[in-house]
Amino acid sequence: MSAINILEKFSRFTDQWSPKVIAELNGQAVKLAKVQGEFVWHDHAQEDELFYVLRGTLILAFEDREDVQLAPGELYVVPRGVRHCPRTLNEEEVWLMLLEPISTKHTGDVDDVRTVNSYDRL
Repeated sequence: MSAINILEKFSRFTDQWSPKVIAELNGQAVKLAKVQGEFVWHDHAQEDELFYVLRGTLILAFEDREDVQLAPGELYVVPRGVRHCPRTLNEEEVWLMLLEPISTKHTGDVDDVRTVNSYDRL
């Protein structure tokens, strides 16, 4: 296996809110996503979800706690079962790395036009 160049992987796609798997380890997926605007309110009943920002500013809105703002180089783990809604600041495009079980559906139990049922692999 070769080293993975994350920036090169980001250069290979333009679609938003559609995570791409770049690696797997111990049942976990390392996913990259480009996002812009607001996503859907959802939760993951069985899985924690790690958001790591590489470019831009991401806001994680919550129903039961204060919003969290993430800048490049910052990460946050959303605990399982916590409803959240990712969105970007000022409509900028944000580049994210996500770490979560490979089976995690990025919209949880919510069915949305942006729901991905099978992740592309880069």
